[in-house]
Amino acid sequence: MATQDMRELTLDLRVERFPYHQPFRISGHIFTETALLVAELSDGDHVGRCEVAGVYYLGDDIDHMVAEASRVRGAIEQGATREHLQDLLPPGGARNALDCAFWDLEAKQHGRPVWELAGLDAPKALRSTLTLGADAPEVMASAALAIDPDAPVKVKLTGDLEDDIARVVAIRAARPDAWIGVDANQGYSIATLAELLPVLLSARVAQLEQPLPRGREADLDGLKRPLPFVADESALSLDDTASLVGRFDVVNIKLDKCGGLTEGLAIARQARKFGLDVMVGNMMGTSLSMAPSYLVGQLCDIVDLDGPTFLARDREPGVEYREGMIRCPAEIWGM
Repeated sequence: MATQDMRELTLDLRVERFPYHQPFRISGHIFTETALLVAELSDGDHVGRCEVAGVYYLGDDIDHMVAEASRVRGAIEQGATREHLQDLLPPGGARNALDCAFWDLEAKQHGRPVWELAGLDAPKALRSTLTLGADAPEVMASAALAIDPDAPVKVKLTGDLEDDIARVVAIRAARPDAWIGVDANQGYSIATLAELLPVLLSARVAQLEQPLPRGREADLDGLKRPLPFVADESALSLDDTASLVGRFDVVNIKLDKCGGLTEGLAIARQARKFGLDVMVGNMMGTSLSMAPSYLVGQLCDIVDLDGPTFLARDREPGVEYREGMIRCPAEIWGM
């Protein structure tokens, strides 16, 4: 694995805000914009960059990420490397920003793409879900008809059992042949989950993401899982992976959670060893946020990299969504 040239570095941090084209609702939250921390590392000749959104449910907001990244600025400018980041910062948005900026810088310094430095095959287009924010069932059914007919559909639930059942039934009626996965975003208890599961089976839902709150994973012990359960909030970092076995079937890797591409790739490889399937997701952001996750997606069974589709504007160049696939031009990041 390559590291950056040992030259003096400078670190620039700034905040950029990208509004959504309409409010986005999940269990317990409504979002109208994404505030992004942009990190740029320069050796005087090359600049590596990345952007991150953080992890809202952990208090990892824009102020926290700026403070964390600023805290290690001196160490980085005095010679700390990407490998040192694993000890300098905990998993989270700030470490992701710096980790991926280092990867981008290394690619430019060595004239080799990140995928090659990371020991991956050349990236290919990936089938990516498109997400429907929680809304009235009829609104979500209409939205399901309006998106790319070739794309898998991810449905946000709220934890309101009656409304969620109506949402799932309406979307399946509108899209009888679509792959549909649902994301409860920690909205259920073990009791209400028991009532939801038969509906999901009847509607041929392919997977259920994060049904219970983080910290309640033991409630799943002994529960028969009639469809794959996906760990998201229950799977923050590499340290969580072993505890998922027997409770979940899939681990959802998000670079803002685990702290960068370095750990994201490690989670994907370890999850396989434990017999878990692997998914890659995102915490929203522009195409610059999607590009490192796109490389993780090359190792994944399920890909959910639709963050830019919620934004009123994206960066140029941007990722392309077409025929149910995401394509990430090399010019965005990592070349």
